[in-house]
Amino acid sequence: MYVPKKVFFTKGVGRDKEYLASFELALRDAKIEKYNIVTVSSIYPVGCKKVSVEKGLEELKPGQIIHAVMARNATNEPNRQLAASIGVAIPKDKKMYGYLSEHHPYGETSERSGDYAEDLAASMLATTLGIDFDADKAWNEKEQVFKMSGKIVNTFNITQSARGNKDGLWTTVIAAAIFLP
Repeated sequence: MYVPKKVFFTKGVGRDKEYLASFELALRDAKIEKYNIVTVSSIYPVGCKKVSVEKGLEELKPGQIIHAVMARNATNEPNRQLAASIGVAIPKDKKMYGYLSEHHPYGETSERSGDYAEDLAASMLATTLGIDFDADKAWNEKEQVFKMSGKIVNTFNITQSARGNKDGLWTTVIAAAIFLP
């Protein structure tokens, strides 16, 4: 059974006249272009340790198959705002899994996109943990309820945003959680 023991978070942006090439350049910017990426759903494994991008990359070899939760967005519309965010929520109970969420909007700032992804991950974890909260409240209000419950120890996000190239080149943004065995 393969359960990741480590994870790192990365992000990138790429621009090119070709859609696929802009994605490749975003992967390069994120330093993960050398790997075969398999996307997975959004569970933060029990006991998984967050490491830096540099430490994580030391454990990988070019061509290796890696598992990732990835948010990805692209446009060739000049000046269009786009973002890709991964939200993370980790429970205090070390025997419990956490959640990751992907968000890939148009027209949102990095801060708004990141807050939304973080809120989504924390809300999914809160429902699993039985924390009572008002889903219609703003993130900063729910965040206080979640932290005061003592059941959620950490939430954060990684977000990449950009504006579409003014000349209509493809612009791709990615944010990713890369799992290590």
